[in-house]
Amino acid sequence: MPKRYTVTAALPYANGPVHIGHLAGAYLPADIYARWLRSKGKDVAFVCGTDEHGVPITIKARREGIAPQEVVDRYFEIIKKSFEDFGISFDVFSRTSKPIHHTTSSDFFKTLYDKGVFTESETEQYFDEQEQQFLADRYITGTCPKCNFDKAYGDQCEKCGSTLSPDELINPVSAISGQIPILRKTKNWYLPLDSIQSEFLNDFIQSKTNWKSNVMGQCKSWLKEGLQPRAMTRDLDWGVKVPVESAINKVLYVWFDAPIGYISATKERYPDTWEKYWKDPETELVHFIGKDNIVFHCIIFPAMLHAHGGYIMPTNVPANEFLNLEGNKISTSRNHAIWLNEYLVDFPGRMDELRYVLNSIAPETKDADFTWKDFQARVNNELCSILGNFVNRVLVLSHKYFGGRVQNYDLNNPLDLELLAEVQAIQNNIDKLVSEFKFREAQFELMAIARAGNKYITDQEPWHLIKTDEKRVGEILHTCLVLTHAFAVSAIPFLPFTSQKLFHFLNVNADSTIKGGALLNQPELLFQKIEDAQIEAQLEKLKIQASANQIQSPTDTVKTIDPIKENISFDDFAKMDIRVATIMAAEKVEKADKLLKLTLATGLDTRTVVSGIALDFKPEEIIGKQVCLLANLEPRKLRGIESQGMILMSEDENGKLVFISPASLALNGATVR
Repeated sequence: MPKRYTVTAALPYANGPVHIGHLAGAYLPADIYARWLRSKGKDVAFVCGTDEHGVPITIKARREGIAPQEVVDRYFEIIKKSFEDFGISFDVFSRTSKPIHHTTSSDFFKTLYDKGVFTESETEQYFDEQEQQFLADRYITGTCPKCNFDKAYGDQCEKCGSTLSPDELINPVSAISGQIPILRKTKNWYLPLDSIQSEFLNDFIQSKTNWKSNVMGQCKSWLKEGLQPRAMTRDLDWGVKVPVESAINKVLYVWFDAPIGYISATKERYPDTWEKYWKDPETELVHFIGKDNIVFHCIIFPAMLHAHGGYIMPTNVPANEFLNLEGNKISTSRNHAIWLNEYLVDFPGRMDELRYVLNSIAPETKDADFTWKDFQARVNNELCSILGNFVNRVLVLSHKYFGGRVQNYDLNNPLDLELLAEVQAIQNNIDKLVSEFKFREAQFELMAIARAGNKYITDQEPWHLIKTDEKRVGEILHTCLVLTHAFAVSAIPFLPFTSQKLFHFLNVNADSTIKGGALLNQPELLFQKIEDAQIEAQLEKLKIQASANQIQSPTDTVKTIDPIKENISFDDFAKMDIRVATIMAAEKVEKADKLLKLTLATGLDTRTVVSGIALDFKPEEIIGKQVCLLANLEPRKLRGIESQGMILMSEDENGKLVFISPASLALNGATVR
């Protein structure tokens, strides 16, 4: 095996939390691999950090009326804590807004610039005259020329998935102002991927005979189509400044500086020795990413490293496909996702359960689907009933029959030797599969150890044998404890928290062995079953997220946030009586386009409220909706109808009304405090 390993996981974008699709695609497989390498005594640098530049950050900041730095600061902390709590074992988790990254990226660009690698080209790009700025691709929206979706972005249509350029859009508009942009000339620096392809990339990709078929397929498709020069700079004010005197108001393309984030993070963690992880030929470089990042890690980043010179190339890029959720694509814009930070709150201390299920369905070669029912079934039927049951039986019987003392035994019974030989073969196969990045199969093999242990202890029936042959029972349990230790060692990459529990129960560490006379610690249940109520709560949560979050119209002008009003006293606030109510009926008010007549059940009475929401909601859509009602607002007549209160509403970023509703079913009449 190589002397050392540099393992990277795709830099999560700092405009939102991490969800389970991110975990299954990159971070969990990367962590499994890094933990496995360390368990083999290898020198590993496991590197990651937040990607904090690019247009989506500026869009989010503009919508919220704050600076981009405030956005990335917020999500860096959320993402970093989520990874730490979940047990992703990065050696360094940095961020691309740090000075060390700006310096590293700037120097990298300057080296290529000084070597004459880039080509300069003046092109016409869309410009927003009202905002007086060039528009990045994501700031331009219009109709997709391929499927006629009227809310496509300038770089991609999210409906049909086509890759686009802004000049292909029909009726393009600025996503900032809503105005029709004009074309204006601007100069940028391009990486000549066409010449690098013939000089280096074709041979580089062809040499990777051990790469996954889904990765090679995409790489060969790009190369067959023929690479074109790609701009490595952007007209933007957020990012790493282009280190060229004539480059005014320009930053590095986010996909130029983002992979350099791996290098700058390594520099941060190992300031004196970072080069051995990036420039020593005896180091293997492995990138863990999702399939949407294949082109950047397999083609563009290697092209950059080659053009710079002195750097090693990626040895492998075991990219995964996508994880879906309950039969639909995970969507951050629709909030159709399971967020890691929320899972850790809803299921405290149950990190390994999620690790196990996500790896069981890992989208290693094709898209996979996560469902809460399957999560429950795998935890209950596999972790609890197979692994948990075996460990519990072994430890409970050891304490019951021998006071928790391991019995002396030299492991010479043929049955026991056969079992332990089987386990050793399983462990060897696990190592082989992990080395081939087949983590799903490796975990299945891991559970085969527990299955073999369950069969062995069931066949041996020590609970019956204890009456006639106590010595043999001691040997059986000793064998089972050796097997439990073997499981704990092999489980380190997959179930790290469970492994630590097992080592604690056995009162040993990974490098120890089970010895006669040793005292075991008191056991506890390894896993708790997932109850139906917990699953129903999560399914209900997804329904609430779906109903509360509409797909944003990217063509709408960004909604600004009103400033906070002057302070009021608590007594003034206490005068308002806000209650939960349910809409029982709704109908349009004649000759009033904006008004709906609502019949509300408050738990105390039934009352009529006239509300100006007709432009955003159809009457039949909102029957059964729970709302917050200002119940003690003085009644007033609207269009001849007495309105007895007011329902509370807010607006999304496009100015569309949204209900202020309880997060889960509440009691009608309950006071909102």
